[in-house]
Amino acid sequence: MTALTRFAHSRSSWFLLTGTAIGLEAAALYFQYVMKLDPCVMCIYQRLAVFGILVAGLIGMTAPKYRLIRILGASCWAVSATWGLKLALALVNMQNNPSPFATCSFLPEFPTWMPLHEWFPAVMLPTGMCTDLPWRFMDVTMAEWMVVVFSTFLVIWLLFIVPILSGSTKPSLYK
Repeated sequence: MTALTRFAHSRSSWFLLTGTAIGLEAAALYFQYVMKLDPCVMCIYQRLAVFGILVAGLIGMTAPKYRLIRILGASCWAVSATWGLKLALALVNMQNNPSPFATCSFLPEFPTWMPLHEWFPAVMLPTGMCTDLPWRFMDVTMAEWMVVVFSTFLVIWLLFIVPILSGSTKPSLYK
């Protein structure tokens, strides 16, 4: 068993994924409440994608020795990172090519049975505009940084998918 496989089968790898997502969520709240940068609806959707990565890490942490658990966690990770990258790229496009015909909505379009913006307005209610560029770091916008973040999550997922799918270290029906 390679070191990467052992790491993928360990709780610490999934803890690292969870911790990274928690750090990103904390950074988002810092930007919103300390730096007073209002999140747009696309930012809220990206928060949800990061939350999906957090959930993926929690799934993987429950029992990383079992292949089924690792597959569930990896699937959630891949879907969330892909969706987040799609959203980040769309936001970058919106910001770089502003158009009065291509704007984002003022309210998120969550399902009626799960109105997260009503349940958790402090975290899920957008108050900004998608075309605003209030913050840059190293001349890169927040949306562009999120492209880097989600791309990195996907590259790491690609590195880990084979070890994640490899056999379990514990005897199991799902080996």
